[in-house]
Amino acid sequence: MNYITIDFETANRDFYSACSVGLVRFIDGRETDSCHALIKPPSKFFYRPWTETVHHICYEDVKNEPHFPEIWNNIVMPFIMKTPGLPLAAHNGNKFDMKVIRGCCDYYKMPYPQLEYFDTLHIAEKAWPELKSHSLPELCRHFGIIYNAHHALDDARSCGLITAMAARKLGAKNVYELLCKCGLETGKF
Repeated sequence: MNYITIDFETANRDFYSACSVGLVRFIDGRETDSCHALIKPPSKFFYRPWTETVHHICYEDVKNEPHFPEIWNNIVMPFIMKTPGLPLAAHNGNKFDMKVIRGCCDYYKMPYPQLEYFDTLHIAEKAWPELKSHSLPELCRHFGIIYNAHHALDDARSCGLITAMAARKLGAKNVYELLCKCGLETGKF
């Protein structure tokens, strides 16, 4: 079970407003390394009621940080390319994290990455259909995973742990077998 989990936090509801990213590499279902970076979004607009209660990042935290292109090209892609060919995984990634990548690439006129990805929310729904909620905080609570919700690195790490647990439960030896058992496929940019 080899994959890289990714999670973003945003300054507001615009997908191009990434303000934090976390990545965790899983080899044989175990964390091997990780990275985290704050990102200066293109606008100072932080939707305060949301950011103050969800991820607690404000403009003062990121005002001296690099913008998305620098973070993507100097931190994210070098991290991913240490193990080329591994798919990205994100919890609710189809509706959020992959849209953040697309939104930032569109905003900064960058090409989309040539990467595969899958959404761990749908894996959790297939692996544990009896649970009422498959949100990352609820799954972590159910399985006793202690983490700081809406911190990009902790979200990425927890997403990876849930993926490894689902693979063990379903008897999958690799990501593609896990997705097949769940009736899912990888997406591509």
